[in-house]
Amino acid sequence: MTDHISFDDYLKVDIRTGTIVEVRPFPEARKPAHILIIDFGDEIGIKKSSAQITVHYEADALVGRQVMGVVNFPPRQIGPLRSEVLTLGFEDHNGDIVLAAIDQPVPNGKRLI
Repeated sequence: MTDHISFDDYLKVDIRTGTIVEVRPFPEARKPAHILIIDFGDEIGIKKSSAQITVHYEADALVGRQVMGVVNFPPRQIGPLRSEVLTLGFEDHNGDIVLAAIDQPVPNGKRLI
């Protein structure tokens, strides 16, 4: 069973839409990962994220894709990268990450409501 949180707790998590504008290799990562450069719109700007999504996603296919990210966690140092947002996804039956999907285009920076 999942612990319950208040609606106010939920509102503290700032999840926004962004578009991947660049994907870089991340050979220094402990587990295979891409560095995602994501445009979260004018208010939030361009942010970097380490994403362990190499099993399901080739770098070239990710550019232009919209994703969801938590933008108000503190940055996290992952090897030489300062990851600024948490890109959201789910584990598949093998434990590999599948990105949480946005099925219709929305403006970058829109908040999950």
